[in-house]
Amino acid sequence: MAVATEQVFLLPGEYHVSRIPCHMATLLGSCVAVCLHHETKPYAAMNHYLLAVNPGGSEPEKGRFGDTSIENIVWLMKKLDENGKMTAKIYGGAAVVSHLGTTTDIGGKNIEMARTILKRRGIPIVEEDVAGTRGRRIYYDTAANTVTVKTIAKTEEGEKLMEKRRDLATRKTRVLVVDDSPLVRKILVKAISDTKDMEVCGQAGDAFEARDQILELDPDVISLDIIMPKLDGLKFLKSLSQHYPKPVVICSTIAKDQSQVSLKAREYGAVDVIDKDKLELYKGPDVIQRVYIPKIRMAAGKVVRKMLFPS
Repeated sequence: MAVATEQVFLLPGEYHVSRIPCHMATLLGSCVAVCLHHETKPYAAMNHYLLAVNPGGSEPEKGRFGDTSIENIVWLMKKLDENGKMTAKIYGGAAVVSHLGTTTDIGGKNIEMARTILKRRGIPIVEEDVAGTRGRRIYYDTAANTVTVKTIAKTEEGEKLMEKRRDLATRKTRVLVVDDSPLVRKILVKAISDTKDMEVCGQAGDAFEARDQILELDPDVISLDIIMPKLDGLKFLKSLSQHYPKPVVICSTIAKDQSQVSLKAREYGAVDVIDKDKLELYKGPDVIQRVYIPKIRMAAGKVVRKMLFPS
């Protein structure tokens, strides 16, 4: 039997098709990996997709979605041998991610998409290790057509994350908006208030107002400006991360992509950073809803820890 020499690790949204024996590996939670194997030749493929259905987007995004990703690796395998027969194995699809404010079964839908496409393509599924509540590490030896699955034990951090997301799924995410501009606050507050799974629990025009509201209101996530009177947002974020950590999304005109300000914000504990100019705040809600709201939602689901900084 041929020995696998090529080593490939797939990140989410990636796939690999090989003509020669190789080892493929990936790490799965609610995502699913489909492994294809040619019955008589050393051809094999594996993908790693995040969601079941492609809503329509750019070519590089197709690997992120089950319908387009599976069809793609089947097509590539057929290019290697148009009449060759292949078998499939399916892994992943665990219930380890809860989308905030929804009860969508991402893992289950990912599994069902794999089964549906493979059945339609006439490719038999010879092995499955799917569903459950734990993640998996997948090791695919294409030479032997064997897949080793290692279950990922739940950590204390993971348990706290799941507990937080389960809590958020039962209620609206509470957001504190901190910005020295009343007009900007008004625009952001309206965008959040127009989102079904979110509500604004408070507003603040400077860091000292924000501090009092954080202690009083205990928000799930904070939208924080940098240029503010009395104390700038970066110094406030650093203090917050040291003493009372909360998920924070920096939203500032000086937080340009890969700028020193943006990098410093992440160093001080920001979950995400938004260049406020890119939100086109005064042109309507479209960009805000597409860019700002998902980042706030994502940050709210994070568990943040106290940070230590050199004196």
